[in-house]
Amino acid sequence: MADQIVLPSPADFHVHVRQGAMCELVTPHVALGGIRTAYVMPNLVPPLTKTENVLAYKAELERIAPSVEWLMTLYLHPEVTPDEIRKAAKAGVKGVKSYPRGVTTNSSSGIEDYGLYYPVFKAMEEEGMVLNLHGEVPSDDEKNISILNAEKHFLEHLRKIAAAFPNLRIVLEHATTAEAVECVASLPANVACTFTAHHLWLTIDAVAPQPHHFCKPIAKEPRDRAALQNAIKSGNPKFFLGSDSAPHPSASKTPSISDSGELHSCAAGCYTSPFLVPLVATLLEGFGAIDKLAGFVSDHGRAFYKVPAKEGSSVTLRRPAVPNQVPVRLGEGALEVVPFWAGKELAWEIVNN
Repeated sequence: MADQIVLPSPADFHVHVRQGAMCELVTPHVALGGIRTAYVMPNLVPPLTKTENVLAYKAELERIAPSVEWLMTLYLHPEVTPDEIRKAAKAGVKGVKSYPRGVTTNSSSGIEDYGLYYPVFKAMEEEGMVLNLHGEVPSDDEKNISILNAEKHFLEHLRKIAAAFPNLRIVLEHATTAEAVECVASLPANVACTFTAHHLWLTIDAVAPQPHHFCKPIAKEPRDRAALQNAIKSGNPKFFLGSDSAPHPSASKTPSISDSGELHSCAAGCYTSPFLVPLVATLLEGFGAIDKLAGFVSDHGRAFYKVPAKEGSSVTLRRPAVPNQVPVRLGEGALEVVPFWAGKELAWEIVNN
């Protein structure tokens, strides 16, 4: 078993780095975790619906962490018109992220009818931009739709969009089900899919008692986790890393009661950026896929997004001489964040970060 692995410029094709003080804290963690290229989500408050706002955000990230290549996205919204798409493409914005209304953090401006955005998708197809889909539908008691099956119900939308726009690159984000894996594998090469690190380890049984494991989409059954792991083991280039690393203050991850007696719900998200590449290596080794690590964390995603690795940006992993333990907390006070796998040991560490 190898004691050292050289990876060609790891890339995370789905990351949240927030805004304000939290952004200052967590943005440097992306490079710390071994990532050289990061694809940034636009669900800020307010959401990033204008090219100039996206570019301003990118400049802020480059100020905080200049060693990372930041790839930027727009938030699908009525303000994102075909003309805005062309403007964004010329400015180097790589994609557009679609959030169904109300399904996750800062998604109250999300969409309900994908058909309304077909002119936008056509412009994206023509400009070579990527459509990133949060693959859930809103819960609906009348239709028996909940967070447990919301992803399965979304797949019909994915199939329709892929059929209507055969030259539009589409990514189903943070898939969690066997059905999603099967669907993406069955569609043409313009459709790909990201997996998070935490969904390669979690099942619903691990989420139920632990608010720090709660995320959207929620982790599913063991057979679903196995489907994600097997997709990586297959080496299929459609599947690659998108961490959905999402920092929340510790206080927001624990249900609490306000002074007015209102019960606040637990925020959705797992935070993995500061140790992402060693964590992924540890997980893949655990289910017999360490030989697929370079493809999963670099090659497949870069090929799909057409973002080549820069020379001299490789990352070397080695087995630590002493246990490499995930910190139990990062930041302090109102900015304290409890990371995923807090207190657990990683089988790998970064040598040359």
